[in-house]
Amino acid sequence: MSGRPLEGLLVVALEQAVAAPLCSARLADAGARVIKIERSEGDFARFYDRVALGQSSYFVWLNRGKQSIVLDIKREEDCALLRRMIARADVFLQNLAPGAAARAGLDPAELQRRHPRLVTCSITGYGESGPYRDMKAYDLLIQAETGLAELTGPPEAPGRVGVSVSDIAAGLNAYSAILEALFARERSGRGAVLSVSLFDATAEWMAVPYLHFEFGGKAPERQGLKHPSIAPYGAFAAADGKEIVIAIQNEREWARFCAAILGDAGLATDPRFSDNPRRVANRAALDAIVAAVFARESRTALGRRLKAADIAFGNLNGVEDFARHPQLRRLGVPTPEGPITVPAPPALFAESAPSGGVPALGEHSDAIRREFSR
Repeated sequence: MSGRPLEGLLVVALEQAVAAPLCSARLADAGARVIKIERSEGDFARFYDRVALGQSSYFVWLNRGKQSIVLDIKREEDCALLRRMIARADVFLQNLAPGAAARAGLDPAELQRRHPRLVTCSITGYGESGPYRDMKAYDLLIQAETGLAELTGPPEAPGRVGVSVSDIAAGLNAYSAILEALFARERSGRGAVLSVSLFDATAEWMAVPYLHFEFGGKAPERQGLKHPSIAPYGAFAAADGKEIVIAIQNEREWARFCAAILGDAGLATDPRFSDNPRRVANRAALDAIVAAVFARESRTALGRRLKAADIAFGNLNGVEDFARHPQLRRLGVPTPEGPITVPAPPALFAESAPSGGVPALGEHSDAIRREFSR
């Protein structure tokens, strides 16, 4: 497919790890040319693991469709080259520690003043100011600091969300902010200086627990797979030991669930369960009733009955189940060690574009140095 939305745009990405590479991967998918700046040792995410044909799962996921050049920005010659690249760029994305870009002569605000159409975006852990500005910030640390880990896992102990959710939140927020700035530039002719932090991106997702605490006086308790304010809502074991998750959202669904699944229409008006707050207050008794009914049938049989009754449900799958899921869309990606597949980006267009490959470290260094030699 030709004519992808961002074709003709140049993105210079001084990036590593997850958040910024995810952002620039989305820009590359949309057709932008992304030049990834790496140290001589490479983006350290290249070496997190070796599970993807001897390559890092993180790196092959996040770096398709990019070009790689090795630069040492502490050397004036390389820094001058980088400044020439930025002068011709539409977007400069970086996720160095706060102040590090400025110390290298690459202050985003100054670059944007020098090149008025440039959009700069800095991704940091805690932002460019405030008491936590200089704290090291990795995904789990942000999950802990924002209270997300305290809400995650079974009642016995906090847990980490099983993927790099704070990095992902920051990367996607940066992507949307850059698109907004590029759209605004079409009208004004001017770029923008953007900043996104992992803390802010995760904090915004914590709005509901925050409101419960700040205005309701009590934070939600950790519930595992249960919902803190809806019942019945959670995982129940079927007769074959496999678990199925149900989510009753309204009174009509509750009445159908009682009649068609639990086999007792009267439960819908039982004083203990007649509305959602009462069901939450009497969750233990309600869960025991549901568990007893579900334990009589296999998960497959339960799924058929739940679907026929138009009750919301899902199987509690493992990663192996997910990898074989009939709904999973895959994207083929060329890599230096051979083709791999990853879960496809979620946005679907009428026409699909082929994905670019994952670059080897410094694969495009010579060509890019020649191109930006003056």
